[in-house]
Amino acid sequence: MLNETDTFFKMLADRTRLRCLLLMQAEGELCVCELTHALNLSQPKISRHLAHLREAGVLVARRNGTWMNYRINPELQAWAVEIMQTTLDGVRNTEPFVSDRKILGNMTNRPGLACCA
Repeated sequence: MLNETDTFFKMLADRTRLRCLLLMQAEGELCVCELTHALNLSQPKISRHLAHLREAGVLVARRNGTWMNYRINPELQAWAVEIMQTTLDGVRNTEPFVSDRKILGNMTNRPGLACCA
């Protein structure tokens, strides 16, 4: 995907994928459990969307014990990173991003602390 503009925009066109990407753009690497908590969606639904993003080359995954962590692909084209950063800057003070970030920030068992059930 790294050079396919249409694929990148298709990935952004889905609300769940966009919310996941914006959280990762703001927070860095996130565990599936953090995304399920922040977005209040099931693990299979989040994992399916993350798999699409990984297959498209937008995300990379790292296993940490039984948990999968995702982050934006460091080899993503500069124009795509710039679009995501501009989008994040534009929605930083709007819903659902504000609520997603607040819910994530209030998660008591984030992976760095104890990890998820």
